[in-house]
Amino acid sequence: MNRSHRILPVYTGDVSGACSALFELGGMVVIHDPSGCNSTYNTHDETRWYDHDSLIFISALMERDAILGNDDKLINDVVDAALELRPRFVALCNSPIPFITGTDFVAICKVIERRTGIPCFYVRTNGMHDYTVGAGRALEAVAQRFVPSASVRPGTLNILGVTPLDFCEEGAVEELRSFARDVGFEVVSCWAMGSDLDDLACAGEAQVNLVVSSVGLLAARALCERFGTPYVVGAPVGAFASELARALRRAAETGESSVPCRDIRASAGEGKKCVVGELVTASSFAASCELVGEGPVRVVCATESGHDLLGPHDVCASGEEEVEGALAGAEIVYADALYAPVLPAAARLVPRPHLAFSGRQALAGTRGTVPRVPEYRVPSIDAPS
Repeated sequence: MNRSHRILPVYTGDVSGACSALFELGGMVVIHDPSGCNSTYNTHDETRWYDHDSLIFISALMERDAILGNDDKLINDVVDAALELRPRFVALCNSPIPFITGTDFVAICKVIERRTGIPCFYVRTNGMHDYTVGAGRALEAVAQRFVPSASVRPGTLNILGVTPLDFCEEGAVEELRSFARDVGFEVVSCWAMGSDLDDLACAGEAQVNLVVSSVGLLAARALCERFGTPYVVGAPVGAFASELARALRRAAETGESSVPCRDIRASAGEGKKCVVGELVTASSFAASCELVGEGPVRVVCATESGHDLLGPHDVCASGEEEVEGALAGAEIVYADALYAPVLPAAARLVPRPHLAFSGRQALAGTRGTVPRVPEYRVPSIDAPS
């Protein structure tokens, strides 16, 4: 079977991505799915439960409801819960079953919003895509629905695409904010860790947007279309941080968007080193390696979003066969430790833990094993010194 998995785990799904993106925003997320499945979405893919709760519910879809249709039950349950809990918004997403049966979520959202007076929107998921798709669509919906126009304040930026699925270690958000301050920018909002919906609503004031993972690309493009806000794609990893800072200042001056994590690698060859993972963080890692003389490093993008940002020697890989093919001939591979079984026999693995791939194993047993660059260190994605 093409693109099947017999050894490797799959990346966190799109439903979990949507829940993660909306976790801290004060809304109520309702997953239309059979009872019990929310433990996967909420427990295994979310580390913030240790600090505080979030209104994430399952609809407890029954077999009879799925076959015969019973939208009234979903609507009534959501309306009752929303009127009792008074969330800032209601977001609906779904698993494969309602997707297959053709549930009209857009119409259901309109009914719920009319009956409650609370903003309600649909995040298009189906359990068949990875977290970057679901989280990206969720943040795009927030950008379209909750950000009014505002006067731009010079020297400000938004950080887009931050969830624990890519930035899982403690202090990640603080280090991203510290980077922004150190290069001369005030952070308006961080999408979507460490900021609430009121902060995100001020995003139109920012002079530039920094996209640190592919999760933030759709929101960045929505804000660019609505307000003309330029965006810069890249994470402040190791030696690449200084290049990223220059790109941010240039975008603030010219109003033009850029992808420095790809562009500065355009002249690099294919090489015998590969980094596997989410595109933006992996590309930033590769850029840092090349800047300190460790490159060239080829990016093997194993997630679904941002493929239009691939460098000339980068590849997309879905399924074990494609990953194995992409890594053939590699001598050093930077990847999550669970990729070890599909590496070439002679290749050396340098661990880069990724919560969206290996879950709790990314948090336990791998701390302190990743080579670090002390300056502008972003947890789990730093380039070797």
